Amino acid sequence: MNGVPFNKVIEQHADNIWPIVQSMNHKFLWSSIACLSALFGAFAVSARAAAPSHLLVVTVTKGFRHSSIPTAEKILAELAQKSGAFTVDYVRNDQEMAEKMTPESLQKYDGVVFANTTGDLPLPDKQAFLDWIKSGKAFIGMHSATDTFRGHKPLDPYVEMIGGEFKHHGEQAEVECLDQDPKHPACRDLNPTFKLKDEIYLLNGFERGNVHGLLALDKHPNDRTPGDYPIAWCKMYGKGRVFYTSLGHREDVWDPDWRDKDGKRENPREVSQIYQKHILGGIKWALGREKGDASPQTK
Repeated sequence: MNGVPFNKVIEQHADNIWPIVQSMNHKFLWSSIACLSALFGAFAVSARAAAPSHLLVVTVTKGFRHSSIPTAEKILAELAQKSGAFTVDYVRNDQEMAEKMTPESLQKYDGVVFANTTGDLPLPDKQAFLDWIKSGKAFIGMHSATDTFRGHKPLDPYVEMIGGEFKHHGEQAEVECLDQDPKHPACRDLNPTFKLKDEIYLLNGFERGNVHGLLALDKHPNDRTPGDYPIAWCKMYGKGRVFYTSLGHREDVWDPDWRDKDGKRENPREVSQIYQKHILGGIKWALGREKGDASPQTK
């Protein structure tokens, strides 16, 4: 620099250079803090997503009691353990319902499963329970969850929440369920049709315009009359998510390893494996852990 040593140039211009260096240090510092904050924020969101949700499984009955209830309890526990998406706690009798389903106790849980419940259940506060779901919780109903709080006029608010009520059924039948939304978590592992033998409910108070269809029959399960016969659906209830499947009467629908006393089963093992994917996808969707449409389809 015209014969002037570099260190001398630095000394001569120190007063001008030092503020620039300080500014660069400050910018680097705040940039680093911003990056770390974003990193820790992302980690916190990831940690929350990875933490399992807490489900309360209710199997109390005040009407018909399905023999498949112990199998349902076992399979739900296995799905929880294998998926890591949720944990399960149980309500199996009136005392447990009185203790675990108060408005205060429900705050411990992210959702509830009604697995083959029947009749008018002794909920400590039914309206508070429905409001709890509406606040953003998950409701999952299997099979006779629609045979719960049924037969009231007008329809019970619980029935309005779930989307319909059991009316009657014929003999168990082999049916071919149509997949109405292959992209939904409850259906994406199914083929275009799902064939199985089960007890198929015909419903009262069901309206297509209020639900997002997942599985349906296009003919009556017994006399084969053409029509629209809903099998599974999802819907929003306030901020809450509702998933219901009417399948699940038989043990060999739930459990691929189940055998009767003679060592036989009517549904092949693959039926149970598909059913488990169906309900696991529905549970994850209801808990908000997977995305899926809940808007009613237009026909």
